[in-house]
Amino acid sequence: MKTVPDLCRRRAELSPDAVAFETVGSGETLTFAAMDAAVGRAVGALADLGLVEGDRLAVLCHNDPAFFVLLFAAARARLVFVPLNWRLTPAELVPILDDCSPKLLICDAAHADLAESLSGRVAVLTFDRFHARCAVAPVSDARPAAWDTERPWYLLYTSGTTGKPKAVIQTAGMALANAVNIQQATGMGAADVTLNFLPLFHTAGINLHALPLFIAGGRSLVIPKFDADTVMTLLTGTRISLFFGVPAVYQALSLHPAFAQADLGAVRHWGCGGAPIAEPLLRAFLARGATVCNGMGMTETGPTVFLMDPREAAAKIGSVGRPQILAEVRLVDLEDRDVAAGEAGELLFRGPGITPGYWNNPDATARAFAPGGWLRSGDIGRMDADGCYFVVDRIKDMFISGGENVYPAEVEAALHAHPAVLDVAVLGVPDARWGEAGHALVVLRPGAEADPDSLRVHARERLAGYKVPRDITIVTDFPRTAAGKIQKHVLRELLARGRGD
Repeated sequence: MKTVPDLCRRRAELSPDAVAFETVGSGETLTFAAMDAAVGRAVGALADLGLVEGDRLAVLCHNDPAFFVLLFAAARARLVFVPLNWRLTPAELVPILDDCSPKLLICDAAHADLAESLSGRVAVLTFDRFHARCAVAPVSDARPAAWDTERPWYLLYTSGTTGKPKAVIQTAGMALANAVNIQQATGMGAADVTLNFLPLFHTAGINLHALPLFIAGGRSLVIPKFDADTVMTLLTGTRISLFFGVPAVYQALSLHPAFAQADLGAVRHWGCGGAPIAEPLLRAFLARGATVCNGMGMTETGPTVFLMDPREAAAKIGSVGRPQILAEVRLVDLEDRDVAAGEAGELLFRGPGITPGYWNNPDATARAFAPGGWLRSGDIGRMDADGCYFVVDRIKDMFISGGENVYPAEVEAALHAHPAVLDVAVLGVPDARWGEAGHALVVLRPGAEADPDSLRVHARERLAGYKVPRDITIVTDFPRTAAGKIQKHVLRELLARGRGD
């Protein structure tokens, strides 16, 4: 499938009066017809500002329906859209701007100062000023052209857990594959309502579930960013039927004072991804009647590859489920040979949801793929007898202690079982005797107490001796990516400098 119709225009034709986006608080709504009209005005304004096919358009904003207007306008005008991470400093954003060379940066009021600090490298407009341009710019009445499914639509800069940003190319073909995968996994349809709050510079903010729900004709409620009070209030209402969060979000909700008595029955599907979620946290939601379906994907996979079936989630805690309908999966050894049934291997992915590569980075693109077009995940997984997959750990996180392979995720799971532990990260560190040994950094639950010795005893009751961390340090929090993943490369740097706290 080389082209598809303009998805915004086609949805407006199918359900013009249905609401696409609603801003929580103000109650302001945008119907699909209004979205299509706003996109047309934005295309006219962007052309009036001198942007032509292939130019990059950057945006720096909290969650706002205006973001999606620009996203669709970029597709219609054949621009490349670049959402920027508003958590970064100017020094961190400058290399990104140098890499993608946007012609224009549009920002919300909250990030006007940050955007202005970058004005030496890119022209800057606030949303208010851009909207004023939209009001006077000529709007073409021509029918929008079809979209090329393989053309770069937008770029998502991801440092993952390595700290080195790369721009993952996203295409309309990837968006459609993700929509099919997530719609068939959740039963998503036009009657559904979701909450959009995950940051829009991350794939989950766009694709779980706002963009596929837009394609399906459903409604997204929008709040600027995660706020536990606001989200808990909305989840205990009667409107939200689909919810997706990262583990850090579920953790914050579980600690909310209202959680113990919350009625979560209106939400019919709960999804989680972005990082491993601990078993105690899953069981806490099960106790409230919420079956959280663990999943797994990457920015490079659009993102949906796996999502647990709700009918099996309680019985297979720890599994990310089966590959969704448009995703192919292999498990291979170090020589890219398929592993035997039940054995662990690197997860490789293929299908229409896979990125064509990294923007302006052919070397990284070449390294990312195995022969046959298989994307290397960098994750170790295994498949059980029922066809359900489990992610064992990151390949780079595994360490060897006394000749034995140690998977930090297994050690982290054992420590998570301690009632005082809220979160934990385990690293392999140099050891004169064993080559490497484990160092666990532990965040305790509010008001809980535990010392390293008691945690080590707890771990030893559940793990072989060589897996028990040599050192355990109590910390207050972890550096995280936008997806909630602990940035272990930052922790390693802190430990190397003697700053584990």
